[in-house]
Amino acid sequence: MNGKKSVQEAFNETTYRIVGHGDRDVQVLKEAFEAVENSTPSDIYGSGKVIEDFQSEMAKLLGKETAVFFPSGTMAQQIALRIWCDEKGLKSVAYHPLCHLEIHEQDGLKELHHIEPVLLADKNRLITLDDVLQMKDDIACLLLELPQREIGGQLPEYQELEAISVHCRARGIKLHLDGARLLETLPYYGKTAAEICALFDSVYISLYKGIGGIAGAILAGGEEFTKQSKIWKRRHGGDLISLYPYIISSDYYYQQRVDKMQQYYEGAKELAVLVNQCHAVTTLPAEPVSNMFHMHFQMSRESIEPILSSAYEATGIGLSAAIRPTGEHSSYCEISIGDKYADIPKEEVKGFLLLLDKLMRESSSEQRSK
Repeated sequence: MNGKKSVQEAFNETTYRIVGHGDRDVQVLKEAFEAVENSTPSDIYGSGKVIEDFQSEMAKLLGKETAVFFPSGTMAQQIALRIWCDEKGLKSVAYHPLCHLEIHEQDGLKELHHIEPVLLADKNRLITLDDVLQMKDDIACLLLELPQREIGGQLPEYQELEAISVHCRARGIKLHLDGARLLETLPYYGKTAAEICALFDSVYISLYKGIGGIAGAILAGGEEFTKQSKIWKRRHGGDLISLYPYIISSDYYYQQRVDKMQQYYEGAKELAVLVNQCHAVTTLPAEPVSNMFHMHFQMSRESIEPILSSAYEATGIGLSAAIRPTGEHSSYCEISIGDKYADIPKEEVKGFLLLLDKLMRESSSEQRSK
């Protein structure tokens, strides 16, 4: 049974989507602005009530002295590492081989700031205290990502984080948190954002991933750090005359979803149990530690896409349109649970996965008989 449509086409026509909060269309912005008074003044070059109030709210959430709104996390994190390197007089930082700065930013850190990274740990596992202790290079800053997206959203145990933090402070190494999805980790750790951020000298969070705003990021830390970050924000061209469309939508969806992180986490765990019952499918991690996990298929992308397309067409349920190869006979997709998962009747989710299991078994049997 092969789908007649591409996996993207079939996904686009589904009634229900398992992942995310819904379509990223103009309605997202219109909803956020419905309750905003027409006379609300905009921010101007980083000043004004709309931006300053939101920055104060985020600083309080993260337990830091101050916070700065940035149009992108890419800009915020490169600037954070530049500040720490300048303070230490050392153009070297350490992070995971699959860190966003290493694989998604076109070498921006190296080309714009002439900072060289030290890659810690094997790419398929988390950075550990032993990796930090055995590091021979002198570095200004260590970046840790919570959760580690490219390996399924894995998280270190909290005691490991504490030990790394203690070591870095003893050695004078700044510790920066890539917390793009930080809020989604709080149910697993059983900690507040401020408690986790207390282990770090600076922290970045995304405002469009789990929160679901239009775009934007927060960079938080001490007063001198954020003062420097505003200067670099201007140098990077990020100090737009007004950022209020992003700020208002970020604030609105933050208020809508900050208390739903436990719901998303429980949904991910529930779904992973069902997924792991499918033939030739496993999740990474086996039990999610946030709202996300990777779904690995023991089939090539070319083999799994028509199977998924068939399942989408037959059930009206969409899992993902982005299937990525990991080898000649393996592939995966990323699952991030948001608002939409709760809208799907659980019997229909189970029916979709039962059909997926059936199609996977039939495909495997056909391959063996060839």
